[in-house]
Amino acid sequence: MKPTRLSTLFSIAVVTAVAGFAFDAVLASRQSPTLLLAVPLGITLAFIGVAVVLMARPVRRHAREGAGRQRPVDPLYATRVVVLAKASSICGVLFGGFAIGLVVYLLTRSVTPSLGSTLPNVVVVGGGIVLTVCALVAERMCIAPPSDDDEPGDPRNGTTAN
Repeated sequence: MKPTRLSTLFSIAVVTAVAGFAFDAVLASRQSPTLLLAVPLGITLAFIGVAVVLMARPVRRHAREGAGRQRPVDPLYATRVVVLAKASSICGVLFGGFAIGLVVYLLTRSVTPSLGSTLPNVVVVGGGIVLTVCALVAERMCIAPPSDDDEPGDPRNGTTAN
């Protein structure tokens, strides 16, 4: 599995930010109240990010110690953590990008919005950023160093002979 590309995450963030902006614009054009995300959502996103990093720590510890360990790391556990980290980075960007669109719409209005209507969305933006960064760190923590059996030029390990 290849690491998550930052260009992919950036593209998702732009698309969801535009969607959040457009959603709030449609609500305002229909004279409905704009969308207000909940503060606990942002806090929960941040806690999930921390949990993903904590789940990746045993994999990193096993990868660093290598052959000195009596039991190898469970490959299914390591795979699950990597997949969870990849999914978490995408979810963090989805929530954060959408919330950025909502915040930008509120701040571009002719009337300055109250803190009570912007702060919850800003908290969700922060939670999305924390989740994305933590997920990317956890994903990098699960990368195993090349073993002694890997030869340069072996297409399985991604290296080429010089």
